[in-house]
Amino acid sequence: MAFNDSFLTAEQRQLLRSASQGRDSAGSLISPKSPRSDQEHHSKQSAASTKNHAGGVPGKYEKRSHSGKVGRPKKGGSGGKGTWGGLLDTAGDLHVDRNDPNYDSEEEPYRLVGTTVTQSLEEYKDKVGSIIKEYFGTDDVAATAADLTDLDCPSYHHYFVKKLISMAMDRHDREKEMAAVLLSSLYADVIEPEQLSKGYSKLLDSADDLALDIPDTVDVLALFVARAVVDDILPPAFLTKTLKSLPDDSKGFEVIQKAEKSYLSAPLHAEVIERRWGGSTHITVEEIKKKISDLLNEYVESGDKAEACRCIRDLNVPFFHHEVVKRALILAMERRNEPFIMDLLKEAAEEGLISSSQMSKGFGRLADTVDDLSLDILKAKDMFQLLIFKAKAEGWLIPESVRSIPSQQNEAVEGNNARLFKERAGTIIQEYFLSDDILEVIRSLEDLAAPDFNALFVKKLITLAMDRKNREKEMASVLLSALYTEVIPVEDIVSGFILLLESAEDTALDIPDALNELALFLARAVIDDILAPLNLKEINSQPKLGSIGNEIVRMARSLLSARLAGERILRCWGGGTGWAVEDAKDKISKLLEEYEAGGDLAEACQCIRDLDMPFFHHEVVKKALVMAMEKKNDRLLNLLQECSSEGLITINQMVKGFTRVADSLDDLALDIPNASGKFASYVEQAKGNDWLVSSFTHSTKSEPPESNGDISA
Repeated sequence: MAFNDSFLTAEQRQLLRSASQGRDSAGSLISPKSPRSDQEHHSKQSAASTKNHAGGVPGKYEKRSHSGKVGRPKKGGSGGKGTWGGLLDTAGDLHVDRNDPNYDSEEEPYRLVGTTVTQSLEEYKDKVGSIIKEYFGTDDVAATAADLTDLDCPSYHHYFVKKLISMAMDRHDREKEMAAVLLSSLYADVIEPEQLSKGYSKLLDSADDLALDIPDTVDVLALFVARAVVDDILPPAFLTKTLKSLPDDSKGFEVIQKAEKSYLSAPLHAEVIERRWGGSTHITVEEIKKKISDLLNEYVESGDKAEACRCIRDLNVPFFHHEVVKRALILAMERRNEPFIMDLLKEAAEEGLISSSQMSKGFGRLADTVDDLSLDILKAKDMFQLLIFKAKAEGWLIPESVRSIPSQQNEAVEGNNARLFKERAGTIIQEYFLSDDILEVIRSLEDLAAPDFNALFVKKLITLAMDRKNREKEMASVLLSALYTEVIPVEDIVSGFILLLESAEDTALDIPDALNELALFLARAVIDDILAPLNLKEINSQPKLGSIGNEIVRMARSLLSARLAGERILRCWGGGTGWAVEDAKDKISKLLEEYEAGGDLAEACQCIRDLDMPFFHHEVVKKALVMAMEKKNDRLLNLLQECSSEGLITINQMVKGFTRVADSLDDLALDIPNASGKFASYVEQAKGNDWLVSSFTHSTKSEPPESNGDISA
């Protein structure tokens, strides 16, 4: 069909010809070129790309359609605004050129940038309430697990734990039993152990508020805590640790005492606790365990693997298969019929009947109780170690998923390894005192590849420094600050100090001033932000009352509470190394102030590079964030983004810097009223621009207050 295009303008004829001749690679019409040269057009595209790379809005210059219209005709055949109707129907988007004479801004799309949706805490609370109500109505554990997983907010799961139990407490025994079964089912696979413990901690903290609405709060909550211990989802150590953190006159304190004395200390307490709510759900944990034991005993008698696998499948409790693994391993150790039982587990793993996470969880649960098994099964540790080795060798147990259990034989090997590590660590530390080369120490520790002995390194470092001059003591503190998090996690540093306090009496025989020196090292670690004041409480709980270790912690606290404690402790050894922490902080403050005043991004990056302290870049991040809040100058965040894109500041140092700011938000709020809000916006900006990991969730300081123990409040 021929068209008379004489009524069209030259621009329109050119566009019509382009549309008729072909489409671009995306299925869209080829955009008409404006009267510019291809070279000029290419230059503009390059400039846009460069601008986007240098920190512009993500997606702003992406090569994609700017039109919200798909270019398809309406149902009747006519086209909408910005389309060519049925004649020029396209499968893709029209490219809208803003320099085109016929450009219409209304054709711009309502385009979503990115696909990640950040779930707010309030949204999570609303959805969790609906999920729990639906679970109480349907008793469908699998559907509840899927719904909770779909929320994709693992860092909020402690709120789910708290909400579930607080709602069940105000209902019948059936719902209480259902809540206990659900928590046992979701443990480890959907809800991390840390989140579950945190949920129970929050419940205990709000027990006084819960008691206003639920008169028997203490009894019911104590039963929930005891049930969690019996179901192996809370370790008994949780009770002891939590009891120390609760006020003596609080309801939470009463809950822990009642759980320990009234429930967990009673004869046959496990059976009593599991039957307390009558097992009113379709199937209780106790019944599942009995069925698992029966099917395993039948398998040992018959040897029919297919029948045993069918029975496991018929249980229809994939979230509870770790119990199958645990009981099968115990049976193998008791009956010495190890190959027979292990063949069943291997078959279940290869069929996908028991998932790898459930398999690892079953081995892990047995690892936690192997000491108790040793009372009934001779050489239980050795036997369990062999089972782990066999499962890993055959490829149906993930090698890194289960920690090894020291047996009588490998305890001797472990002792030899520890002695060898101490010798090598001593050599590394001696060389460091001579060279002052921190990077060489880091490389040497990485070459040793013995993270299990990090605490021994901390102890060795401080012990050797105490017997030397102030220069070496200062160097030891600086090295600890450099190794913190990047090489040695804080829990290993805490363990190192605990080892030092436990051996303080022996150390004092060789070093008369050991008490003062160790107190200074402890206080200095707090000033350098290596240890938190809470860590001192943890360290102090280890030595016996009245011991030298307790006295050292008391002296450290006294030093920290003195006037101008920070300056005095930083200067206690004269800062005799090549650089002192105080000097480094001063240099960082000055370079940030110069950048804030002048805005020279390249010069600021060069100054950071010239510091030559990559292990201390977290201080740059922290000071930049705080300065941005204080001076209301968000341009400082451009510096952090540039440092990240250049690889000048690593992601670990970035996370560490943000974490340190998050930990100090309460203090910052005294001088910066909107500190929490500003920090939250910085976190979102950093995540959006990919210079902070999306999993960073250290925002508990700014969480909304709770009322009456209800997370939906």
